[in-house]
Amino acid sequence: MKNLFKYAAAQWKSMLAIIIILFVQAYCDLSLPAYTSDIVNVGIQQGGIEDQIPEVISVEEMNRLLLFVPQEDQQTVLEAYDTDDSSYAKEAYVLKDSVSDDENEVESLKDILQGPMMLASGFESGSDMTKQIEDQIKANLPSQTAGEDADIFEIMGMMPHEQREALVEEMENQMDELPDSILEQAAVSYVRSAYEDAGMDMDQMQTHYLLTTGGKMAALAFLGMAASVAVGFLASRVGASTGRNLRSRVFRKVVDFSNNEFDHFSTASLITRSTNDIQQIQLLTVMLLRIVLYAPILAIGGIFQVFQTNVSMSWIIALAVVLIALVILVLFLVAMPKFKILQTLVDKVNLVMREILTGLPVIRAFSTEKHEEERFDAANRELTKTNLFVNRAMTFMMPVMMLVMNGVSVLIMWTGAHGIDDGQMQVGDMMAFIQYTMQIIMGFLMLCMLSIMLPRAAVAADRVEEVMQSKTVIRDPEQPKSFDSGRKGMLRFDHVSFRYPGAEENVLHDITFTAKPGQTTAIIGSTGSGKSTLVNLIPRFYDVTEGSITLDGTDIREVSQHDLRERLGYVPQKGLLFSGNIASNIMFGNPDGSEEEMVEAAEIAQATEFIETKPERYESHIAQGGSNVSGGQKQRLSIARAIAKHPEVFIFDDSFSALDFKTDVTLRKALKKRTKDSTVLIVAQRISTILNAEQIIVLDEGRIAGIGTHSELLENCEVYQQIAASQLSESELNAGRTGKDAGKSGGADGKEAEEHA
Repeated sequence: MKNLFKYAAAQWKSMLAIIIILFVQAYCDLSLPAYTSDIVNVGIQQGGIEDQIPEVISVEEMNRLLLFVPQEDQQTVLEAYDTDDSSYAKEAYVLKDSVSDDENEVESLKDILQGPMMLASGFESGSDMTKQIEDQIKANLPSQTAGEDADIFEIMGMMPHEQREALVEEMENQMDELPDSILEQAAVSYVRSAYEDAGMDMDQMQTHYLLTTGGKMAALAFLGMAASVAVGFLASRVGASTGRNLRSRVFRKVVDFSNNEFDHFSTASLITRSTNDIQQIQLLTVMLLRIVLYAPILAIGGIFQVFQTNVSMSWIIALAVVLIALVILVLFLVAMPKFKILQTLVDKVNLVMREILTGLPVIRAFSTEKHEEERFDAANRELTKTNLFVNRAMTFMMPVMMLVMNGVSVLIMWTGAHGIDDGQMQVGDMMAFIQYTMQIIMGFLMLCMLSIMLPRAAVAADRVEEVMQSKTVIRDPEQPKSFDSGRKGMLRFDHVSFRYPGAEENVLHDITFTAKPGQTTAIIGSTGSGKSTLVNLIPRFYDVTEGSITLDGTDIREVSQHDLRERLGYVPQKGLLFSGNIASNIMFGNPDGSEEEMVEAAEIAQATEFIETKPERYESHIAQGGSNVSGGQKQRLSIARAIAKHPEVFIFDDSFSALDFKTDVTLRKALKKRTKDSTVLIVAQRISTILNAEQIIVLDEGRIAGIGTHSELLENCEVYQQIAASQLSESELNAGRTGKDAGKSGGADGKEAEEHA
C-alpha cells in the first residue's frame, strides 16, 4: 500500500484538490437524508410548519396561552412580540426579527412556551388527558364560581394567579414523563392551529416549504454530481500521470541495466512489469482517490449524522461494521496468498508466448507445434485456475454484503417502528437513519469491492519497486575522468580476467594485449573460447573481474559510460535493426550526420547494391528487428551504422559471418581505407576474414594461445594451425608459412567462392 501512495504522491496538488472536493461531495450526500426526513416530518406530517414557537399568534390566542405561563415569564413572552392589527384576519402578535434571529432567545421562549402550548393544544382539541384534568378542576371548584358552559380557559382566567400557577405546575409535572418528541409535535400542532386562527394560508405555506426544501435537495444533488465528475476527472489525470511517470522511470532504469540485471530479470518479466503491473497501479490509483479516500469520509460523516438523528439505534451500525469486517478478513486470508503468485503466473505465460513466437520458424521446422501448444496450455491453465479461485472467492463477497445490508434495513425498521409507536422518533427520522446506515455500509462495501484489486495491485507495486530499487552493477564513477585527447584509439587489456556473476570459474584468464590505431586486431578461437565475452568487456556490458582495460591510457571504469561508448562503433554478433527506415538505422549513432556520410557508410558496407534496387531507396521501411530484410542485408546495415558514427574503435563481433566471400573481401578492402586512423577489433570464425590483420589473438578456453600475424601463428601456434588446417587448402597453408601475400589468398578465396556461386 505504501508504494501505491508513494507513486501517486508526486501529484500531491491534484490529490489535495481531490480530498477537498471529496469533502464537498460527502457533505452533499450526507445532507440529502436530513432533507428527506424534513420533507416527511415537516413538509407532510406537520404541513410545512417547522416552528416550535408561533411567529404569528392572535391576541385572543395569546391571552389563552398566557394562562399557562408563570407570572414572571409572561412579560418575557410579550416583550418578544410586536402587535399587528392589519396584516392578518385578527389582531395578532408578531415575533420580533431581533428575537427570531437570536437562537438563545428562541430557545428560551421555547422552554417557556413548550409546556403551555402542550396544555393549550390539548384543552382546545379535547384530548383524553386534558379532558380528565378539566373534569377534575371543575369538580374541585365551588358550584357558583363558574357556569356549566364555562370552558377551562374561562375557569383559569377567573382563578387567582397563585392558584393557577400551582395548577399549571401540577399539570406540567404529569407531562414530565412524556418523550421530548411528543412535546415538540404538540408544540408544532399548536403553532399550526395558531396560524390557522390568524387566517394564514396553510396550503400555500406547505407548498412553499416542500418546493424550498426540494429545491435545496436538487441543488445539493447537482453539486454532488459536479463534485463526483471533478473527482473522476482529477483522479484519472493523477492515475494517467502516475502510470506515465512510472513507465518512464522503469524504462530509464532498464535502459541503464547491465547484462547482469537482464540475467536477473527476464525480458518477459520486465515487459510485464512495465505494462501489466503499471496498468494495475494506474487503475488502483484512480480507485484509491475516488473510493478509498471517499469511503472513510462518508462512513465517519454518516456515523456522526446517525448520532445526531437517533443514538438509541447506533448499536445496529456497530453490528453491521463488525459483520462486514469479518467478511473482509476471511476473504483476505483466503485470497491474498493467491494474489501474490498471480503476477508470477502472468510472467510465465508471457515468457512461454514470447519464446514460442520468437522461435516459431524453428518450431515449425522441427514439427514441435503440438509440444509447444501443450506447454503454453499448461501455463495458461495454471493462470486460469488461480484467477478462477480468486474470482470465486471474491464473488462470494457481494451476496454476503447484500444480506448484511438487507438484514440491517429490516432490523432498523423493526426497531424504528417500536420507537415511532412509543413516540421516541418520527417516520422521517427512521427513513433518514436507514439512509445514513446504507451510506456507512456502502462506504465499507466500496472498500470491499476495492479489495478485489488491492492485493494484486500491491503485488504489482512491489514488483515495480523491485526493479526501481535494483542496484546496477555497472555504474558511472562519482567524478568521471576524461580521455586523453592526444591519444586516439589506443586500447589495452592488462592482465584481464573475467567471470560471470554467480559463476564459480573465470571465463577469461589473464588476457594482455594492445590494439593500436591504424591496425586491425583479430580475435579467433573455437566456439566457447570467450571471443564475444572479451569484446563485450570493452563497452562495459560487463566489468572485468581482475586487471584493467584502458582506452587512450584511461581505465574505462573511471570515465562515464556515455563518454566511453561515444568512442566505440559496435557491431554485434546478431545484427539488430530498429523499426523505421534504412536511413534512420544507418544514422542511428550519428543522427545529425549528412546524407553524404550515410551514403558513404552504405557504400563501404556494400549495402548500396540492395538499397538502390528498392523503390524508396534509403526511405524504405524496416520492420521491427529487421524482419523484412535478409541476414546478410541486416548485417551490412549494422556495419554501415557503425561506420557512419566515425568512432575511434571499431568492434566487429563476428559481423561478417552472413556475407559471401566476395562481399566479405570487398567490404574489408573498403573498410581498411575508411579505418586507417582507427583501431579495429574483429571477432571471426573464418581465417580468410583476418588474413591481413596486423595482430591476431588466438583464444583457447579463455586463455591466449598465441598472438601474432597469420604467418607467425602458422609457425608457432598449435591451436591456430588446427583452425587453419580445417579451413585452408595445403597450398594456402604453405603460402602463409612462407610469408606470401595473404591478400592474394583472400582474393583467391573470394574468386573461388564467386565461381562456385
